Amino acid sequence: MSLLGPIISIEDDEDDQYLIEQTINQLNIPNELRFFSNGETALHYLQTTTEQPFLILCDVNMPIMNGLELRHLINQSEYLREKSIPFIYLTTAANAQLVREAYDATVQGFYKKASDYAGMRHQIKLIIDYWQACLHPNREF
Repeated sequence: MSLLGPIISIEDDEDDQYLIEQTINQLNIPNELRFFSNGETALHYLQTTTEQPFLILCDVNMPIMNGLELRHLINQSEYLREKSIPFIYLTTAANAQLVREAYDATVQGFYKKASDYAGMRHQIKLIIDYWQACLHPNREF
């Protein structure tokens, strides 16, 4: 994890992409924000980039490849596992079984999207603040 690396948002809903972008900008987070509309395009980026992303915010329900499938493929890749990119679900889909399945796949967080902008801002601020302060295997000490 690089504190200055890009924030990867895997989100197929354009309205949610807009809210996430506005929130990141309003919080004055300097990291570049990269959007992918499905897990397949995000996986291709993650497999081919030399960048060290700061974190991944991922929806669960998406076309082509959903967030759970993406997480499983990341876990199967030694290259991506070694990058140790924090993977956080930010999704409208939330139930006990889905949360269990996500944590079984070693996800680092699961948030049900807030229903308003203030709530979304609070969630993203919590996530960013935590990972900026957290020690990490790929972070320089």
